Amino acid sequence: MLPAGSRLTRRDEFAAVLRRGWRSGRSRLVVHMHCPADGDAPRAGLVVSKAVGGSVVRHRVSRRLRHLLAPRLGELPAGAMVVVRALPPAADATSAELGDDLDSGIRAVLRKAGGTRRG
Repeated sequence: MLPAGSRLTRRDEFAAVLRRGWRSGRSRLVVHMHCPADGDAPRAGLVVSKAVGGSVVRHRVSRRLRHLLAPRLGELPAGAMVVVRALPPAADATSAELGDDLDSGIRAVLRKAGGTRRG
């Protein structure tokens, strides 16, 4: 579970990350990251749409992603806001496969950001 202070909750926060941030797509998910000027603790949010599956499947994918994302928040730069968007193949993926996609997505988005700020 993500601690309350580590969650993105408002629509405008999600929109800012999706509009202004860097993106890295994988076969099962897309990682978006935005680093605004403030240096607060990293925060994350999930987007799991109905395209992934019914409510049971969506909640299973969400639980897996939250569990995988929580320990990785410490690796992100201060102030980073991350949105992980699940794609339909995430429904059939194992936790290990989701973890691999999440790790490579985070690495790629950090490499793209390369210390520069966007927006």
